[in-house]
Amino acid sequence: MFRFLLKLLVVVILVAAALLAYGLLLPTGPSSQQFVQLKPGSSARHIAADLAQAGIIRSEYAFLLWHYLRGHKPLKAGEYAFDHPASGREVYDRIARGDIYFRAVVIPEGFNIFDIASAIEAAGLGTHEQFLEAAQKQISLVHDIDPQAPSLEGYLFPDTYHFTRTQSMHDIAAAMVHRFRQAAHEIGLNQDVHRMVTMASIVEKETGAPEERPMVASVFYNRLQRNWELKTDPSVIYAALLNHRYRGTIYQSDLQFASPYNTYKIAGLPPGPICNPGKASLQAAMHPAQTDYLFFVAAGNNQGHHRFARTEQEHAVNVAAYRRAVAAQAQ
Repeated sequence: MFRFLLKLLVVVILVAAALLAYGLLLPTGPSSQQFVQLKPGSSARHIAADLAQAGIIRSEYAFLLWHYLRGHKPLKAGEYAFDHPASGREVYDRIARGDIYFRAVVIPEGFNIFDIASAIEAAGLGTHEQFLEAAQKQISLVHDIDPQAPSLEGYLFPDTYHFTRTQSMHDIAAAMVHRFRQAAHEIGLNQDVHRMVTMASIVEKETGAPEERPMVASVFYNRLQRNWELKTDPSVIYAALLNHRYRGTIYQSDLQFASPYNTYKIAGLPPGPICNPGKASLQAAMHPAQTDYLFFVAAGNNQGHHRFARTEQEHAVNVAAYRRAVAAQAQ
């Protein structure tokens, strides 16, 4: 009887070993990219069940047994990407070390909060509305540097970010604000922040030519000194965006629309930034060129350059040249 029990025990051990080897050593899983979201607070049993249901591991029981044999290592929640068959041990090791998937979000210079919200949604990190709500309400993130900030516009610094789906909209916005603080420190922006960032956002939207940014800034500062309207189209577009009325181009009704961001109607800077400027535009706002220019218009050469003028007469000549250039390109 003893020998029979011993043999039975050996058979059970061998079967268990075989099942463990089958569940842990033989690769399985997708051949193309597949995502699995492991929620924070999930137990090891729940994680094993989710992985087995998704076809990432062969056996949740083998996975759990290995978990106990390895001393109950903490398993990290998050989103994981699986793009090739792997053994249960490999999957376990990835989750134990927290090899989670980061989604890249590229924020170019000049993106506003609406553009960033679309980028966040496209990356699968949340909805457009969720990010907009955070950008418009989490202003405590910048109140120490800009108590006047109506939103986080201007402080979501352009860069390439990597986020996980477990991060909240607050976390994402805070990371962008942190990057702004780093950039501001690097260029010495530590006073009159609201004014500088607002001006920089206008400069960012008005020209893509780096060498022109200090001159564009000088035009707007010169207009401010004369208490003139800035008459910058990007601010009109921003006013329309805020009021859900932008139709892809500027109409006469937009130029007449009553908004503190409509710089055709109200003299001075708008209440806050109209986009998120990069370093070059921030530096241009801090150190504008010393000119007596009051006007500028696109050169019409498809290179993003402008012609600058001191008087209305000079500006009229430049506008006529622009129209001729556009007409010649249309032929």
